[in-house]
Amino acid sequence: MRFKHTEHIDNGVTQYEFDIQVAGEIVPGVLWIPEGNAPRVLLAMGHGGSSHKKSENISKRAIHYAKNMGWASLAIDAPKHGGRISPEEADLERVKTLARIKGDPKATALSVEEKIKFLDNLAAQAIPEWQAALGAVLESGLIAAEPTLAYWGVSQGSSIGIPLLGADKRFTCAVLGLAQLHPEHSSLKLAAQKIHIPLRFVFQWDDAIRNRDYGLALFDAFASKEKSMHINPGGHTEVPELEIESWDNFFANYLL
Repeated sequence: MRFKHTEHIDNGVTQYEFDIQVAGEIVPGVLWIPEGNAPRVLLAMGHGGSSHKKSENISKRAIHYAKNMGWASLAIDAPKHGGRISPEEADLERVKTLARIKGDPKATALSVEEKIKFLDNLAAQAIPEWQAALGAVLESGLIAAEPTLAYWGVSQGSSIGIPLLGADKRFTCAVLGLAQLHPEHSSLKLAAQKIHIPLRFVFQWDDAIRNRDYGLALFDAFASKEKSMHINPGGHTEVPELEIESWDNFFANYLL
């Protein structure tokens, strides 16, 4: 774990930027920690497609959790995202993603077979990277020994998070969503069936890039006995503020 930059970004919150090396690749990460006592909760946060580890929805929540809950939060750049590609490539991917989210019929899209292969390859690379990042943070001395782990990640954050949660049993609870289970995506179904922790799943009913039936199928596949699905009107990026605030209550119920 190589620290690159440390910054006091808000009253009582320190942001640590670091790199780790996994399978020959440099993986950039960021850790938000409340100043004072070593936090006993670590929240892993997975960013969306064409986004990055310090996107607004990640950093804003991480600062909130540090200031108001006393929790630490960790995020890393997914393969071919953020600091792992050039700014020009990142801009191009954002344009493509935005076109699909808006339902542009001319937007480029992968076939079902190509998409499943892409997601499986993405998760296969990202899981050991997440586990290496978690290991580095747990050994850093910046947080309490044996902290409680939780996961937050929607959209691509769920595409990676579901296989991660299926493989790594250290997590206590998770917020997932804006994701789907295509009938041909057998590996994702198997991963979902391995998840038994308390779960909150959010879905947007008018999502241009997620099929309603496939969203319901994914929720049904989770083996968790304590799980709830919140469905809201609106598109992929229109999760209402009240839904976002409810995640605090969900996490507090299992982490405090």
